[in-house]
Amino acid sequence: MSSTSVETLGTRQVLLMDSITQIDARARGHVVVSGSHGGRSSASFAVGRGAAICFMNDAGVGKDEAGIVGLQILQDDGVPAAAYDYRSARIGDAADAWENGVLSFVNAAAAGLGFAAGERLRDAVRRVFG
Repeated sequence: MSSTSVETLGTRQVLLMDSITQIDARARGHVVVSGSHGGRSSASFAVGRGAAICFMNDAGVGKDEAGIVGLQILQDDGVPAAAYDYRSARIGDAADAWENGVLSFVNAAAAGLGFAAGERLRDAVRRVFG
């Protein structure tokens, strides 16, 4: 897995991945911040990897909510997931998402952990897992 661990919160590492295609089994139990859009194809890479939570770019949401449909796919896999606003962080840049991302959408599993739209991604992760 080509990722960068930027912070450790308890037993969880925060893993930055510019592309969700970099995810593998080593993400199990950790926080994944991806620069990828939150669409169907991106979610397919994260399914079955067991991340504690997965963050992706909402890509402006798009037609038929194509930019965030992956949140429901991950919900169906039991994975908390959230999207950050494309205006707050660059698509394809996980470090920018970690530094500047603002949550725009959360699935039910992420909401159950306490994540909500409008909060800065990094602050929310530290609050929930710190």
